[in-house]
Amino acid sequence: MQHFDVIVIGSGPGGEGAAMTLSKQGKHVALVEQHHQVGGGCTHWGTIPSKALRHAVQLLADYRHHPLFEHTLGNVDITYPQLLKTADSVTSKQVSMRHRFYVRNHVEIFHGKALFVSENQVKVLTESGAHEQITADNFVIATGSSPYHPADVNFDGKHVVDSDTVLALDSTPRVITIYGAGVIGCEYASIFANLDVKVNLVNTRDSLLSFLDDEITDALSYHLRDQGVMIRHNENYDAVEVVDDGVILHGKSGRKLKSDVLLWANGRSGNTGDMGLEDIGIALNNRGQIEVNDTFQSNLTHIYAVGDVIGPPGLASASYDQGRFAALHIAHGEKECSLIEDIPTGIYTSPEISSQGKPEIQLTEEQVPYELGRAEFKNLARAQITGHTVGMLKILFHRETLEILGIHCFGEEAAEIIHIGQAIMRQHNGGNNLNYFIETTFNYPTMAEAYRVAALNGINRNF
Repeated sequence: MQHFDVIVIGSGPGGEGAAMTLSKQGKHVALVEQHHQVGGGCTHWGTIPSKALRHAVQLLADYRHHPLFEHTLGNVDITYPQLLKTADSVTSKQVSMRHRFYVRNHVEIFHGKALFVSENQVKVLTESGAHEQITADNFVIATGSSPYHPADVNFDGKHVVDSDTVLALDSTPRVITIYGAGVIGCEYASIFANLDVKVNLVNTRDSLLSFLDDEITDALSYHLRDQGVMIRHNENYDAVEVVDDGVILHGKSGRKLKSDVLLWANGRSGNTGDMGLEDIGIALNNRGQIEVNDTFQSNLTHIYAVGDVIGPPGLASASYDQGRFAALHIAHGEKECSLIEDIPTGIYTSPEISSQGKPEIQLTEEQVPYELGRAEFKNLARAQITGHTVGMLKILFHRETLEILGIHCFGEEAAEIIHIGQAIMRQHNGGNNLNYFIETTFNYPTMAEAYRVAALNGINRNF
């Protein structure tokens, strides 16, 4: 029976971050991955394929709306499965690259499902039925999450799908109903709307993405509707009925929505089933997520958990960091760093949304004296050149100190643009200041110029 310093379970962002860091700290590390390839859900059926799909769909939408290609529109007939194939090459490159990481850092890989036999021993079960038992002093559980499945909904993979299985649809639906208007629901609403699919977006709350700035939320609602998305607020399902020619969502209000496909995008659960965690006393919440302390230790202090399996923020970028922090705590017995308080929000709707810091409503409630500066993308030379003129950048800053309190962006490349503001907001000793954008010379024409425009707009409002 092999013994390791640490066994990492799961090869997604959290597991990779932990395994690489532990290896570089001189630890003997094993990785257990249930899938036949490394990368986790992020690489195979989550972030990478969905964002590759979104990019392909956006290219198609840009092509259809560009005046240069008006005469060729009749020759363009691209199906949803064809667009999905564009992600295959990206996934292959990601898998190959990440596999090399493990080989280069001498991390031994075991493919199979990890089952805890005791507090320091796991059994690795392969698809063929074979098994191998390995032991370790410490463990890092990074098994990720899966879409939540209500017991009364039959997910057949054809008429009723989730955010994983929607990437395996074998045809383009004419009508799709999306239940759940969170980040995933809104992103897929944009994707299908750009494919000229009729979309019903069912929101269980009274507004879209309420954690965003109100102006951004309003803009998203407007543009989704402009793309043909029918948004239904304050609606909860009563039943899901599969019929011969599609699926019917029965709402508790009495409303019925019929479509070819129902995409269930309402919550996620931690991948902790059939791992024997309860048998060794690991505490789980009602979503199957592992409860951890601020050093990512479970109630059994030698067993750590990181990434989606512990719940929010549920971001690949945060999971990488959590894996590294847990690894450093295992190696040195102390927490050397932690996640930044304000993790940037990146939402890949069409157009994109990204934000950093506090929204206006929060600043108002906290009675912070703030002012704002705004730059409309339609007025930027770079946006006019690319044709992506929808959107804006908004900077919220303190009226007296000029400290930047929040940045909110809506439009093409918003998730990239936000990092400029993030870098300035992280500065100390007066470095976080609106004047940086006024005094800095930006390349022209660029989207980054929006910061200068917004800063000048804001400073001219201040008195």
